Amino acid sequence: MAITLTQLRSFLAVVHTGSVTAAADKLVVTQPSVSAAVSALSAEVGTALTEREGRSVRPTPAGRAFAAYAADVVGLLEQGARAAREAADATAREVRIAAVTTAGEHIVPPLLEAFSERHPDIAVSLDVGNRERLFERVRTHRSDIAIGGRPPGEGIEGERFLANPVAIIAAPSDPLAGRASIPIAELKGRPWLLREEGSGTRTMTEEFLSRHGLDPPILTLGSNGAIKQGARAGLGLALQSSLAAELELELGLLVTLDVAATLPERHWYLLRARRGPLRPPVEKFLAFARSPDGHEAIEHARRPAGRTRA
Repeated sequence: MAITLTQLRSFLAVVHTGSVTAAADKLVVTQPSVSAAVSALSAEVGTALTEREGRSVRPTPAGRAFAAYAADVVGLLEQGARAAREAADATAREVRIAAVTTAGEHIVPPLLEAFSERHPDIAVSLDVGNRERLFERVRTHRSDIAIGGRPPGEGIEGERFLANPVAIIAAPSDPLAGRASIPIAELKGRPWLLREEGSGTRTMTEEFLSRHGLDPPILTLGSNGAIKQGARAGLGLALQSSLAAELELELGLLVTLDVAATLPERHWYLLRARRGPLRPPVEKFLAFARSPDGHEAIEHARRPAGRTRA
């Protein structure tokens, strides 16, 4: 089978953009070259990988099945090229981190700062997005390591890294504020504030509401900050990482509701693709993230000025 890297990249560009023209623009090549590469790839695989749908081009069922393998191969080859450059030139070393929004706001910055102080010769980059974006970057090897929630399987492995407790937050003026062991039935009919589709926090909240038979009015907000502001304004309740609301809770701008129900148990995970060796800079980052020094860097950043650990 004489499949080339150009064929794989052309096919993946068509899959991602839905158009030969857009794929050619993305790859900075001509449209005929993209069409020829995809046709040649289909011939090598032995079945059509794309088909027209109006003015767009979409993968066939065979193409959808093949795309994950193509992305894995391209990603691994790019990782190999990066490893070769790093072996030849130590100044080229880099670790590419991805993180879900909450981790990207509260965990990763102090971790990267402390890591960079110890390894100034290793460049670090960060991509922050929702869970779906995070998993896609890991699967396709565009990020070396990710920090997020429980891995979904499907080519991704993870190890527990830190506890991530959650809480139901509300405005201090909420009628349930200050009460102990609130029956879950008293939340019926109350509006809830949820993150956007694809967010792990949204999925967690939807599962919690469904498990307790709650079907409340939903307000969708696109960030943790917007949810906290909405909760402060009394627009609704939210199930959120305690870490994300830590400052507002300490300042009394938000309160947690003591609901008589078991809240989801969550952890932060260090995530990586199942296939492919770890490059030395990535191994160094993982070792630091797991170490007491790495955990101390995160905890230190969370302590208000003047407060020391007991």
